[in-house]
Amino acid sequence: MAIETPKDYTAFSAETIKAYVCDSPALAAIVGGKQSDLKTVEVGDGNLNLVFIVEGPSGSLIIKQALPYVRLVGESWPLPLKRSFFEYHALTRQTNAVTSGARVPEIYAFDEANALIAMEFLAEHIILRKGFIAATIYPKIAHDLGTFMAQTLFRTSDLHMETAQKKGDVALFVDNVELCDITESLVFTDPYHDAELNSWTTPELDRLALSLRTDRDLKVAAQLMKQRFTSNAQSLLHGDLHSGSVMVTQDDTRVIDPEFAFYGPMGFDTGALFANYFLAYFSQDGHAEAPGSRDAYQEWLLSTVMDTWASFETSFRQLWHEERTGILFPRTLFEDQDDAIGSEQALTRVLDELLADTIGFAGTKMLRRLVGLAHVEDLQSIEDPKRRAPCEANALAMGRELLVGRNHFSGMGQLCALARAIKSRGVSL
Repeated sequence: MAIETPKDYTAFSAETIKAYVCDSPALAAIVGGKQSDLKTVEVGDGNLNLVFIVEGPSGSLIIKQALPYVRLVGESWPLPLKRSFFEYHALTRQTNAVTSGARVPEIYAFDEANALIAMEFLAEHIILRKGFIAATIYPKIAHDLGTFMAQTLFRTSDLHMETAQKKGDVALFVDNVELCDITESLVFTDPYHDAELNSWTTPELDRLALSLRTDRDLKVAAQLMKQRFTSNAQSLLHGDLHSGSVMVTQDDTRVIDPEFAFYGPMGFDTGALFANYFLAYFSQDGHAEAPGSRDAYQEWLLSTVMDTWASFETSFRQLWHEERTGILFPRTLFEDQDDAIGSEQALTRVLDELLADTIGFAGTKMLRRLVGLAHVEDLQSIEDPKRRAPCEANALAMGRELLVGRNHFSGMGQLCALARAIKSRGVSL
């Protein structure tokens, strides 16, 4: 398929982006100086886009530009530039939804023709995934990410939004077809058949990876989660909320890169984050300087699992009681009839369903990062396959248990206990 790009689109380089910035009064005012004063570097290490850091005498900024293809694969996989449009609109909505906890970068400009967003440069932050690999403790992420998810998901749902606004947003984001298609294929389908772009640590993981294709219970469970993904427009999702989409310091948490945004099931976002917590957990043995040297950090990761869900649930409950102004579970049926018990019963059912979705989606996300396209650095950076494969085997076992047994867990404590048990006994290769 040929790549079609608008006539006025220009893919910039580290050198040509300087003139672009200087020609924009708003951006030039941020960095200051002349074109010759600017320092630029292209730092995009993700799968899809160009990312430029632009620094001048007065300040700095980031410019993220979409390419008309998947950067990880190349021009053989075309991808529409309109994904930057959805990312921009997701960022603006997340900015409005979040009143505490993690935030998104400040947006300086959006250029739809060139498919680029200029935004705040988080110079002091690092990608959370890299922090996990380095075994760095971040005391605020559980609270920050838990409240971020609760606020963005609740406040963009029919529990809170005006109906016309919600339906208008669903109509807007439903056009993010191609990026949803990537998720629908790479997450829910490709790991379970002979897809061309699948990969894993071979030959160590061959038996386990190939067994997914004959695991009937697993395949049915994956398709049921895919059905939830495609048919349940609960909330505006980030759509790719993993530890590579979070930037942190000890004091600040930011969420970036919502180009996969669309209206879908709340549990897809929560599940993605918890999947990455558990992938980080199982990767630690491969990074340990000596046997057991990262046990304490693994326990911190599990405590972060518990604390993130607790923060999410606390914030979600508060929003339920204070901001439930949409068409779902209206107060006229409960509180206005002095039926607080009924409201609590409804909230419990909603949270139980959300927990089950979170667990199931976490399982799909773990499995796809182990045998599909685009693995995680937590595991890929373990250079010795003899050390990497056992970590991946344990994570595969966890992912399967979460996906197939999503309705059999009553809380995050059971998931953490399962992770410890799998680590303790190990999985045979």
